[in-house]
Amino acid sequence: MIGYYVHHVGSGHLHRATALARVLDEPVTGLSSLPRPAAWAGDWVELERDDLTAETAGDTADGFLHWAPYGDPGLRRRMAAIAAWIGDADPALLVSDVSVEVALLARLHGVPVISVVLPGDRTDRAHQLGYAASRELVSFWPARAEGMVTGVGDRLHPLGGLSRFPLTEAPRRPSARRRVVVLNGRGGGGPTDAQLDEARRQTPAWEWEILGGSDGPWLADPFPSICDADVVLTHAGQNAIAEVAAARRPAVVVPADRPHDEQRTTAAVLAATHWPAVVEPVFPDTGWAERLDRAAALDGGAWAAWCDGRAAERFAEVVDRVVRELAAR
Repeated sequence: MIGYYVHHVGSGHLHRATALARVLDEPVTGLSSLPRPAAWAGDWVELERDDLTAETAGDTADGFLHWAPYGDPGLRRRMAAIAAWIGDADPALLVSDVSVEVALLARLHGVPVISVVLPGDRTDRAHQLGYAASRELVSFWPARAEGMVTGVGDRLHPLGGLSRFPLTEAPRRPSARRRVVVLNGRGGGGPTDAQLDEARRQTPAWEWEILGGSDGPWLADPFPSICDADVVLTHAGQNAIAEVAAARRPAVVVPADRPHDEQRTTAAVLAATHWPAVVEPVFPDTGWAERLDRAAALDGGAWAAWCDGRAAERFAEVVDRVVRELAAR
């Protein structure tokens, strides 16, 4: 039995947990403030939220903690629930995706931890403490995408992009008009309706489909739309980039603001290492016709080095190895 802590903000954490549970021989228990997903086959411990009462982290123990506000009832009960689950389940390992505090809690119970590392500047004391307490560190970008994170060193196992969807090499279906699909993330910070309206006004030869955000539907399966696009306009979240890569579609990437410069770091690496993406630091006001033409001319097949469809299996190999090593002791 292993546990998988799933952070409730964004969708990538849950996608990674689901992918691992699907290929791992060990049973996986999810621990999260998210409700149990319909497709989750194992046990699920729904935790109370720890961000409904406290407005700030308060005292962070001189920067060694990210979020442990004094007196928060949700925090106290969620940590107690995780501790109780550890006591009852006797897990072989816990994956933290991601929380320094949960990683430390598990480690202080004598449970080995594998921490998922996100892009960006992770040199702060809290991340460094969490990484030091972790048996292994994994990330979901390819090894050749250098510069995705600072503060980790050579302990990191880059596993490659992990998409929910199978790879496709199929060409886009012929159409009278070229199509751009906009992927808006759950975390917010995407283009405004007015910005998208102006981009559409500048590109009358293009058909636009907007997914997510305030102006479009949230699809459980956006992959057919992505695969049918000539260009995907997306933020720089790990899940979005992995799914664009799995569809082998060229992209225009505009990073959203996230803590630790997570998306801006990813966007900078995409721009510097010649992936099939036109990268803009902020959403441009002008030049959309030329920009989409430039992106459409890129070879989406070059995404194969980012996402080869084997990241979940490599994740499972790391987990299996740690479990075997500790069992042999």
